[in-house]
Amino acid sequence: MRGVSWPTYKTLMVEVGGDRAWRIAYDQGILELRMPLEEHEEPKGLLESFVEAIADELEIEVRKLGSLTLEREDLARAVEPDSCFYIQNEAAVRGRKINLPADPPPDLVIESDYTSSSVNKQSIYAALGVPELWRYTHQTLLVYSRVAGGYEQCDSSLAFPFLPITEVGYFIEQSRTWGQRSAVRQVRQRIREILDGDN
Repeated sequence: MRGVSWPTYKTLMVEVGGDRAWRIAYDQGILELRMPLEEHEEPKGLLESFVEAIADELEIEVRKLGSLTLEREDLARAVEPDSCFYIQNEAAVRGRKINLPADPPPDLVIESDYTSSSVNKQSIYAALGVPELWRYTHQTLLVYSRVAGGYEQCDSSLAFPFLPITEVGYFIEQSRTWGQRSAVRQVRQRIREILDGDN
């Protein structure tokens, strides 16, 4: 939908409430509503579990906030990621209700792209200051780091530099054979090997 003012967007969000299946992206007057599909949700859930497994192996805290609505009226932008995590800034926002821009944006945002978006979400995340974006598309994990003017694709993760990015798609695809929890256990084992120096 085009020509949607910020007050109209906010009114719509209040009227429909938080108990809804669809997710939004709002970019300076353009509002997109999207319904998640099974093919979209499964990789997203596995990526969340992988991040949690890595955090457990590192014995660090992360704060998973799922499809938290990230919005800035001053930028006329809002988005609901497939999932998001506070990692480096977890302690700064622990137990708090997130309020941008007073609080930092999530350290990591995950997008599972099964269908194409008509809104450039990367530009929204860049404007909001999200430092790292993971996109799972065509059985491949793509990692982007924020740079001046947007994002650039990287060979390593800012949050987890040791993560073998090229292997993540394999574990997601193998979950169809092994089962989801088995795939998570395999990722955990792989991370353990890397951290122990058994590359």
